Amino acid sequence: MVEPGKTMRAFLLTGHGDFDKLVYREQWPAPEPGPGEVLIQVGACGLNNTDVNTRTAWYSKGVSEETTGGAFESASDDDSSWGGAAITFPRIQGADVCGQVVGLGASADPSLMGKRVLIETWLRDWDDPLNLDKCGYFGSESDGGFADYTTVDARNVHTVESDLSDAELATFATSYITAENMLNRAEVASGDRVLIPGASGGVGSALIQLAKRRGAETIALCDDAKAAEVSAAGADHVLLRAPGDLRAALEATTGSAEVTVVADVVGGALWPQMIAGLARGGRYTCAGAIAGPIVSFDLRTFYLRDLTFVGATIVPPGTFADLVGYIERGEIKPLLAATYPLKDLVEAQRAFIAKRHVGNIVVTMRP
Repeated sequence: MVEPGKTMRAFLLTGHGDFDKLVYREQWPAPEPGPGEVLIQVGACGLNNTDVNTRTAWYSKGVSEETTGGAFESASDDDSSWGGAAITFPRIQGADVCGQVVGLGASADPSLMGKRVLIETWLRDWDDPLNLDKCGYFGSESDGGFADYTTVDARNVHTVESDLSDAELATFATSYITAENMLNRAEVASGDRVLIPGASGGVGSALIQLAKRRGAETIALCDDAKAAEVSAAGADHVLLRAPGDLRAALEATTGSAEVTVVADVVGGALWPQMIAGLARGGRYTCAGAIAGPIVSFDLRTFYLRDLTFVGATIVPPGTFADLVGYIERGEIKPLLAATYPLKDLVEAQRAFIAKRHVGNIVVTMRP
């Protein structure tokens, strides 16, 4: 348990805007677990797009551009979070925590003490856990893991038995649970052909592994410089991320101009071509729009080809436990692109936004 009055290192988001809104503190008050909560000493915490999008207020409906990592003058603070509402500052971000339980609040499960854990990122009203309107996100509606210590409801904690390092385990939570939710929503199964734009990123590389785990064929879109690494991650086929004619590129590379599923976190200018590449009865599942949220949509393609579109954000209970099982059985592997010490979070986020990496970037708390 953290002693009353003890301080910790923490990175604070002090408002919406550019990198200057991220402020490092060597002595910030350490949290104490409330009833039903656990105190976790953070070993490592992964980066994800939610951190950037929240800082820049990209979620605001006033923003129509792609995510760039800088401030948006058109954004409004009133609808600046993933849920379309304001958040309070200062806020400690960071959802993808691997750490050790070092303290217990009243009524928290005592068997968790000392255990190595991952945090399930969706915060639920446990009296109404299926109500999507009552869900929050760890590191957005509560303080997260870019600090030495964090607290969370004990029901959000999952013990993990693995030889992987804390940094490797911190690559999984947001990217892989997002990818698994997308595949669940699109009912991806053996025999599907899944097109994955943005395949070199955290969610994209997770989609490759998790779709392959289901027996699907994976077609990845990425920069040519990343093609070898994306192929090594398990992609069956790799195409340039912005081919002039996507259907022709699919035909030339895979033998068919159509796919049964598009699993998208990119959006942007290529979007109409991706939809045109869906076979009749195909499914489109989306959990992001890093290349731009405003797209051209021909309703005739949608209804005449009997397509199904599903958004994928809030993950149902039980999915995270499935993910931990995949980790423990070695069915998926981490793609750790780089680690940075906590004090260099801004540098880590700059590297994350530059997207020259494959997989995930993580900050570590241990010296």
